[in-house]
Order: sequence, then C-alpha cells, then structure tokens
Amino acid sequence: MIPALISQRPFRALGVTLSLLLAAATAQQPARPHVKAGAACEGKVPQFVDVSERAGIHFHHDSSPEKKYIIESMSGGVLLLDYDRDGWLDIYFTNAPSLSMALAGKKARSALYHNNHDGTFTDVTDKAGVGTPCNWAMGGAVGDYNNDGWPDIYVTCLGGNVLYRNNGDGTFTDVTKQAGVADGRWSTGAAFGDYDHDGNLDLMVTNYVDFKLDDLPQFGSKPTCKFRGLSVQCGPRGLKGAGDSLFHNNGDGTFTEVAKRMGVDDPQGFYGLGVAFADLASRGWDDIYVANDSTPNYLYRNNQGKSFTDVGMESGTAVNGEGSEQGSMGIAIGDYLHTGRPGVFVTNFADEYNTLYRNEGHYNFTDVSYPAGVAQGSLPYVGWGTGFADFDNDGWLDLLAVNGHVYPQIDSLPSGARYRQPKLFYMNQHDGTFCDASKEAGAAVMEPRVSRGAAFGDLFNDGHIDVVVEDLDGGPMVLKNASDDRNHWITLELASPEKNRQAIGAVVKAVAGNMTQTEEVRSGGSYLSQNDLRVHFGLGAATKVDLLEIRWPSGKVERLQSLAADHFYSIMEGEGVEPFERIRPGTANKR
Repeated sequence: MIPALISQRPFRALGVTLSLLLAAATAQQPARPHVKAGAACEGKVPQFVDVSERAGIHFHHDSSPEKKYIIESMSGGVLLLDYDRDGWLDIYFTNAPSLSMALAGKKARSALYHNNHDGTFTDVTDKAGVGTPCNWAMGGAVGDYNNDGWPDIYVTCLGGNVLYRNNGDGTFTDVTKQAGVADGRWSTGAAFGDYDHDGNLDLMVTNYVDFKLDDLPQFGSKPTCKFRGLSVQCGPRGLKGAGDSLFHNNGDGTFTEVAKRMGVDDPQGFYGLGVAFADLASRGWDDIYVANDSTPNYLYRNNQGKSFTDVGMESGTAVNGEGSEQGSMGIAIGDYLHTGRPGVFVTNFADEYNTLYRNEGHYNFTDVSYPAGVAQGSLPYVGWGTGFADFDNDGWLDLLAVNGHVYPQIDSLPSGARYRQPKLFYMNQHDGTFCDASKEAGAAVMEPRVSRGAAFGDLFNDGHIDVVVEDLDGGPMVLKNASDDRNHWITLELASPEKNRQAIGAVVKAVAGNMTQTEEVRSGGSYLSQNDLRVHFGLGAATKVDLLEIRWPSGKVERLQSLAADHFYSIMEGEGVEPFERIRPGTANKR
C-alpha cells in the first residue's frame, strides 16, 4: 500500500518541487513568443471521417467507469500491420479489463481485424489466436524477429508480455517462454530495432510503475489522493518505478536481457511510457528515446552497438525549455523542417504543453513548442498517441495528437477541462510553424473522446494517410483521410533478402524537384502503438521522384532515379524496384 498522498499531478504541472515554489515565483521565466501560435489554417484542410461502423469495426475497450486505480487509465494501444502480406494494412486492438474483472479472473478480448480491400474489415481474432494474450494488455510493437518474412506481434502487459510468432497461415503462436521476453513487470511501450547491426531485431521495453493487484492504493477514503479537491486515483508520483528492459536478439529465436549492461535499465525508476528507436544524429546508428511520465525523458545515444549513454539532459530533450519535467506519454519523430535531422514531439499531461524539440544536430535540441504554434492549444488536454504525417501530400509533415483525461471525476467540477477531449490537428506552414486546423478537419476530430493509442498509415491504399485511434471508454475511431487534394505521393515498402527482412532502421531520402525529404522505417512510437512500416512521401505538384536514396540497415547505400508519382513501390535491398510478390516471404531469392 502506498503512503498517504496529496495531489501528485498538480505539482508536476507546475514543473517544480514544492521547495522551489518561492524561488520559481520570483525567477525570470523564458519568454513564450506567439509566432502563429494557435493561428487558424488558411486554404484547404484535410477532412477526417470516422468510418469505423461502416468498416465493420465492432471492437469495444473494456473499462471501469470510475478509474479508481491508475492501471485502469493507461491501456489502449493499437497496431497496424500487414499480417498476411497481401499488401493491405490490418488492425490489432489491445484490450484490458476493469480491476474487478481482473480480480475475478476474467480477461478482456483483444481483436485482430483483416483488411478486405474494399473499405471493410473482418474480425479474425479467434482464427489467428491472438484474443487473450495476457490478463492486462497495454499496447505493443510489430517486427519480424525471426527473419522469416512474416511480421510478428509483441504485446505489452501487466505481469508478463507476449510475443506472437506469425505462422504465415493466418495464425500466430505464443513463443514468449522460449524466446525469453516476458519481462513480468507492468510494461507499456515497446519498439523493435537492430541496435548492434547484426541483422536481428532487438526489443526495447519500457515499464511504468511497480503495481500489484494484491496491493492496491487507497481510493475514496482518508488518506487519499487529490486533484483540484477531488478524490482520484494515485500515481504515478508516490509509486515506485519499475525499470526498463532491452532484449538482445540471439538470432536463434531467443533473446537475452541486456538493459543494465547496455546502460538503458532505468536505474532511477522513472515512469516509462512511449519509446522509439531513431537515428537522431544521422550517424547510421539508432538511438533510443523514452517518454517518462512526471520524470525526465531519456535520450540514449547509441555507442555503435556496444552500449548506450543517456544524453537527455545535455541534448535538451529530458525536460522542456523552462527546465521542467513533464508528464510525457507519446512520441512522434519526423523531419518536419526538411533539414535531414528528425525533430521530436512529445505529448504531455494537462497544464503542461506538448513539446516540440527542433533538432539542431549533434544531439542538440531546442524546445520550439511556443514559436512553432503547438504549445498553447495543448494546455487544457492530456495528450497520448501522436504522429507526424503528410496528410495533404504537400511534401511537409503535419502533426496530430489525441487526448483524454485520466480522472472521470473532473466532470463534476463546474468549469475547466473535461474527461472526454477533442483531438489536435496541426498543419505544417513550411517555415517551422504549424497552424491549428482541428476545427476545420471534420466533426470526428472535434468529437470529445477518451483517446489513448493512435496509429498512422494508408489503410485504403489510396495514397492518403489515415489514423486509427483506440479509446479507453468505448469503441475506436477509424479516421479515413477524405482529402480531395490534387497533390502527388509515393509509398515504399522496403525489404532485405535475409537479415532484418522489414528493413527496420532504413533511412530514405527522396528528392523531388527542389524538395528533399527524409524518413526512417520505425517500429513502435506514438503511445503504445505501431504505425505503418511503409514509407510515405507527399510530393506536392511533382510528378516524379528524381532521386531516391536508401541507407539500408546493413550500411549499404542504394540510389534509384525517376520514380513516377502516385504509385506503391516494393524495393529489395541490392535489387531495386521489385514486384510486390518478390518481397513476400519465401520468394526473396527467387526470380
């Protein structure tokens, strides 16, 4: 049982400890310039339409209405993957029970939906065997851990995670025990990445707090936890952190846990949530970024596969520009400025603005949230899943974040933030700033929901990026991008012939006219979710990609020229553009 607590979240929202309040009140704070901050967008805005019902998505996330315990507020990751390799994205929703269900031995049913290629989906959960991975599923990641060409699923859970091996016939097998990747704590974020360049995907797993179903925090009695005078769930502050894991892939279907040896075990016990592998310094080695709730974030610099060093504080990405820790949840990484250096966007708790870190190079980042226009509008909301994507195909990455509070009790307050909250949609203005297009992007964006995970990808293979959002209370939203823009695009599916078959970690540069864009194939990210592993570039008015440069995970660099716009391309390392069938499992070495 945790000790008596007073409102943990509000102190974090101030960004200072109680002992520093007087000093902070008199100190000069950094100016908050309002360069286009909160400005409405001009011109055409993409429209998002909730097509969940007509798509045949009938999933419902189980949940307790009161959210008495922190465990009941944090789940809801969603994964996009082409599990049957037919060229169309399928959807996997994770689920978690209420605490009363869990104590009674009941499990919540997760769901896998197959894409029927006609705008509809079919529930294939039972056939696939992925309905009840664990007692309390949080989220997960997708990666081909055994290099057989079929994408596998890793599900994070409370009390033991699950690795599903894709059998290639529409079914999955739980291989957690033999693989050695259960962890056993309260795991949240996960990401696959080949940190040591041996061709086998390793696995980074973040853990949240040391939470046990047989030792629950108090609720609704004295002593209790308070938020603006209301009795609410306790945590994370006041609870013990759980530490993180890094599983090294041994190349034989098994993994070895190496987090402490590699320097990423989180010895301080921070509250880990979102995680992503990314080459943040363009060195050819993937670093690891971890979003920690109410504690400093980690940026682990990859020391060429031998170890990692936390450079979060030195880089400026551990805290915001005011020097404050934030309640960080989700992560988006993208080259929104066309510098070749990916920026980092982090969603945070209410009264703590979402943070945009501009990448200056050499592990040096600047908090540009206010001048970029993405801070002010986020203050009332609790942010979760997020992603950079070019929703209007103009060649510049836009930004979407989903929101929802953790305390249903706040609806009893006469004013202020509500439990159900709208989403935030920002359009890139091509000058380092974003305009707020939330109100212009369709009723579905502004509909108040209790959202958590969000995954981004082209569900309908029409050249436009869609969004799947899992809500904590109720059904999900499949947000179809119904944009009628006339801009061009190109989408790439990359593959390697033997090792790292999905080319996770490959960096792609596309030159079209006078515009150069850079993107990386990434597993994990957002909040407990998995985006489309295909690489998508909007091209604006350009009708072709003049030069496509791929730096493969093996280190080889390949260049292709004059690729026509508005097409999907399959590219095999060392062999150029191939028919899609050539990169399907079992065909890598056949002509």
